[in-house]
Amino acid sequence: MKLIIGLGNPGKEYSNTRHNAGFLALDIVAKKLNVEINRKAFDSLTGKTMYKGQLVLLMKPQTYMNLSGEAVRKAVNYYQLNPQEDLIVIYDDLDINYGQIRLRSKGSAGGHKGMKSIIANIKTQEIPRIRIGIEKNPLILTSDYVLGKVEKEKRPLFKSSIEKAALAAIDFIDLPFDKVMNMYNKKEQDD
Repeated sequence: MKLIIGLGNPGKEYSNTRHNAGFLALDIVAKKLNVEINRKAFDSLTGKTMYKGQLVLLMKPQTYMNLSGEAVRKAVNYYQLNPQEDLIVIYDDLDINYGQIRLRSKGSAGGHKGMKSIIANIKTQEIPRIRIGIEKNPLILTSDYVLGKVEKEKRPLFKSSIEKAALAAIDFIDLPFDKVMNMYNKKEQDD
């Protein structure tokens, strides 16, 4: 079984904000796998499907970003998942430029409160992740910036990175994460 988690905040006011990049990528995964994310479980909206012989659970925690780990812990415990092999988290990253993604198999939260909550709740930093670039703006308070909408001229790059993140998440379902990481991190360097 694979658990693909997109991070974001629930509610219409957050729907197209930078901080909801994980939710937006998960919507693309759901569309490509022909599944709806509309079932309530584990304090989340979820969708379940089979893909290439593997049970896949898509998950959007509804706990707000800073408490995402509580929802993830419930699903991990329920399905007795191995965080290093069975789950992947998709979220925004201020230190990556628009249009780019970075995949890592482990590491700190790097200041991202949603990932920090997951690490604290799962009790490991060895969690595969896909980080979507939202490019820092030093002129705007970080909390205001991440909850803001993407500038019109940056939207094509943002959309491109969300689509790449979704494809990487789908590849994660049936390929070893090291291979997926090499494929997508290499693509980023080639771009």
